[in-house]
Amino acid sequence: MALRLDDVDYFLAVAEHGQVRRAAAALGLSQPALTKGLQRLEKELGFPLFERGSRGMTLTPVAEQFRQRTKTLRASLADAIKEAADLHLGAMGTLRAGVSPLYAERLFVPAVLQLHQQRPAARVRLMINLNDALLAALRLGDLDLSINAIPKVLPDDLQALPLMSDDLCMVVREGHPLLSRRHLRLSDLVDAQWILPGAAVASRRGVEARLAEAGLPPRTLPSR
Repeated sequence: MALRLDDVDYFLAVAEHGQVRRAAAALGLSQPALTKGLQRLEKELGFPLFERGSRGMTLTPVAEQFRQRTKTLRASLADAIKEAADLHLGAMGTLRAGVSPLYAERLFVPAVLQLHQQRPAARVRLMINLNDALLAALRLGDLDLSINAIPKVLPDDLQALPLMSDDLCMVVREGHPLLSRRHLRLSDLVDAQWILPGAAVASRRGVEARLAEAGLPPRTLPSR
């Protein structure tokens, strides 16, 4: 006996949907192709699988037991295929990923957990660093992908996919004089004492760019 796997899938689909038309639509097949597959399967098995009526197709008693065993075996085969794919992926190499410290917990950790569920054998080598270092590693080919802030000018040899919007906000202490202003302007911030990251951090450069666009001097007060 030489059963075709696709014919078994056709049988399971019709058993689930109760109609050839619905099963064919679910599988993306034509009805004649699916019907032909069922006929091949019944010929190989030597017994009918369905009782055809005006309300659809119902399984014969023998076919009901056949469906239960076949569905279990088909699921086991799918698991075996997935396991083989996982092993192949693990043997093929390691995913080299970079991530900014700001996005490690929010974006990277959930993504890695999902990857592990889908591909348990997959391996990931992680680089946690600032934007400049991550982009440089990408351009050198040391990383396959990176999760970091998208620079204002993206190099031509890189591609970016926005994952979220992350606004840069100013935080002041309670009772700060700036809070008493009814209409706060960018120039009002120049004389304030700032705590900013170093010049290698994209957010620092973003602040200085906004100041420069407004014709204001860069921040030279204490940085962190």
